[in-house]
Amino acid sequence: MNHQDEYRVIAEFSTHPLGEGTSLSRYVRSALDELRKAKSVRLSVNPMGTVIEAKSLQEIFAAVQAAHERVFKEGASRVAFTLAVDDRRDKRRRMEDKVSAVS
Repeated sequence: MNHQDEYRVIAEFSTHPLGEGTSLSRYVRSALDELRKAKSVRLSVNPMGTVIEAKSLQEIFAAVQAAHERVFKEGASRVAFTLAVDDRRDKRRRMEDKVSAVS
């Protein structure tokens, strides 16, 4: 893995528009569209959230903030989100490495 492929921060993000009914897929889709615009992050969507990896915590925060704001632009009046962050600085790794370690 070369230095360009080094990722140190892995996070899981999920958005929760409140009071918008039981089907929230349009809001989640718009948040994902916004996350995909961030060229500095990699994504892996799963049924309960989205795993994001980047070289810095700032890149994670910027992508999540953009996704959060996008949900409001789609019409949500209230939005909660969860963000779990693993910021490891002692070795190179990617999200696939974490999965391989337990598989």
